[in-house]
Amino acid sequence: MTSPIRVVVADDQPLVRTGLRMVFSDVDDISIVGEAADGSEAITLAASERPDVVLMDVRMPGVDGIDATRAVTAVEDPPRVLVLTTFDLDEVVYDALRAGASGFLLKDAPEERLVTAIRVVAEGGSLFAPAVTKRLIEEFSRRPRTTTPAGLAELTDRETEVLRLVARGLSNQEIAAELFVSENTVKTHVARVLMKLGLRDRVQAVVLAYESGLVTPN
Repeated sequence: MTSPIRVVVADDQPLVRTGLRMVFSDVDDISIVGEAADGSEAITLAASERPDVVLMDVRMPGVDGIDATRAVTAVEDPPRVLVLTTFDLDEVVYDALRAGASGFLLKDAPEERLVTAIRVVAEGGSLFAPAVTKRLIEEFSRRPRTTTPAGLAELTDRETEVLRLVARGLSNQEIAAELFVSENTVKTHVARVLMKLGLRDRVQAVVLAYESGLVTPN
């Protein structure tokens, strides 16, 4: 039997933490292994409990969710971080993405959406609420372009095309349909893109694609 996904919940509101624990109490493949009331506690729990996923509130007293995300993802074999935010216009969502978050959901998301998000992120995927995605694109459009990473020049034409489609938010299945290739072929291209650019996951690939100007917001 596969071990359940180990989750640490970090939120300064006790009622939110209690509610999240209740959500997962009947989910066999997800286990809450710790609760943190601020970012400092989240960092400590992530180190001691070695969770698969940290559910991270953004705005907490003391060490906030941004700094906590940066700290827990900086270690070897880090947990994935799924950010829960109250407002779709939260100004620090972009910074959480840069800090290493693998996904974002609004706190009012349906329970089944949250459960799915935990599973997707734990498996190495990324997930964003539509409203949060819109906010990120708006933020990308305002930020100045950085210099083009040297690794981009090492990508083949097909790998560059795949990176553009990843940045548009397409899944492997959707990219396969767009390019008339198999899903396994797409997975291979994505893996090579991440390796050549020295990136951890698709989220970092999206950030690089927009910040380098390879993809621009519509």
